[in-house]
Amino acid sequence: MSGNLFIVATPIGNLSDITLRAIEILKSVDLVACEDTRHTRILLDKYQISAPTISFHQHSKLGKIDYIISELKSGKNVALVTDAGTPGISDPGGILVEKAIGNTPEVKKNSCFGNEIKVIPIPGASAVALILSVSGFPVDQFLFLGFLPKKKGRQTIFRKIIESVNLKLFKCIVFYESPYNIIKTLEDFHLSLGDNEVVVGRELTKKFEEIFRGKLSEAIEHFKKTKPLGEFAIVIKTGNN
Repeated sequence: MSGNLFIVATPIGNLSDITLRAIEILKSVDLVACEDTRHTRILLDKYQISAPTISFHQHSKLGKIDYIISELKSGKNVALVTDAGTPGISDPGGILVEKAIGNTPEVKKNSCFGNEIKVIPIPGASAVALILSVSGFPVDQFLFLGFLPKKKGRQTIFRKIIESVNLKLFKCIVFYESPYNIIKTLEDFHLSLGDNEVVVGRELTKKFEEIFRGKLSEAIEHFKKTKPLGEFAIVIKTGNN
C-alpha cells in the first residue's frame, strides 16, 4: 500500500505562523521534501522535528521526483514543503503532485500507481491570501500571476493583462516580485493600466513588515527613495468593480 503525500504549508516569515496540524504531520512523516533543506531545518529544529529531509526545487532532476515517488510507493509518508507558504504556488511542487496522482503522460501510459498515492493538503500561510485580506479591495475575482517573467514573454503577459482588464474578467491583479525588479514592474503596470490603486506588501509577517497603500505612481516614488529589500506581494485594483 502506498504512503501519503502531505502538502504542508509553512510560515512565510514568522515561524510562529505554523499550524498545530502541520507540526503533527511533520513529526509523523518518514521524509520531508524541501525547497532548501537548510532553510527548512531552522523551522524543524524550532519545533523539535527530527524527520529526515531531501532537497526538491526547480532545478531538481527528474530522478529526484522518481525517488520521492518510489518512497511513496514503498509505503512511506512524505511531506512536501516550500521555503515559505503553500507548496505548488509559484514553485515546482505541482510537478510532484501531478506525478503522484498519475496525471502525466508517461504514468498514464505505463502504470496506474499514481492513483494509489493519496495527496493530502495541510493548509496554512499563503502570501496571496495574506495580501488580498488586507488590501481593502474587492477580491472575489482576481488574477494571480506569480512571478512575472523578467524578459522572455513579458510583453506578451502585459498585453494579455490589458486585454483581460478591458474585458472586465477580474477586479484585482496579484503577483510576487523581488527587490531587484519591483520598481520596473510597478512602472510597467503604470504604463499599461494607468495610475491605479495598489497595495504593496514587503517582508510580510517579518520584523520589518511594510504595507504600502496608494497609487502606482506613489508606490514607484516611495520605493525609489527607500531602496527596497525583501520579497514583495502586490495587489493592483483594476477598477472593474
